[in-house]
Amino acid sequence: MRIGDKEMRSELNDQELLLLYKESTDMSLAAALFSRYTHLVFGLCMKYLKDEEDSRDAVMTIFEKLIEDLKKHEISNFKSWLYSVSKNHCLMVLRKKTSENEKIPDLIMKNEYVLHLSSEEDKELNLLKLDNCMEKLVEQQRKCIDLFFLQEKCYREIEASTGYSSNEVKSFIQNGKRNLKNCMERSTDD
Repeated sequence: MRIGDKEMRSELNDQELLLLYKESTDMSLAAALFSRYTHLVFGLCMKYLKDEEDSRDAVMTIFEKLIEDLKKHEISNFKSWLYSVSKNHCLMVLRKKTSENEKIPDLIMKNEYVLHLSSEEDKELNLLKLDNCMEKLVEQQRKCIDLFFLQEKCYREIEASTGYSSNEVKSFIQNGKRNLKNCMERSTDD
């Protein structure tokens, strides 16, 4: 059976496909791996970019980036890694769309790590750190931070969608911001 056989590719798990791609750099293997999650990547892009055309472009850009990144990085869980890469790409697209005169979300503004970056790799690294720190927050804080800063919902909208009281929403956002700041500082020291 050849590597390119569709039947063989469908029988392989993500890790096996990834290893074969690294050995052969056969783009059809990367495409087979990515196609398993294309619908999820598109859904994530729609969540952040809120535009079908921009989301389709983002999916294509993520795939193009993936072809190179798969060769460079040691990836233990492809699905989680792809989620982080996709989310960070969407956040960078949103940031690029924001002109210098427009308000940058408070969360990003208060993180000097994101504002004083020297290169795209530094930005990507810090977005990965921010994403990892977001994952460490308790569910209520993560949900409120996501709704308030990333989806730009007001307190009342957050209360309505989560069922939390006004005081709980305020507390989850304040504590979440503090925990994110502390986590980012710890990961910068590493």
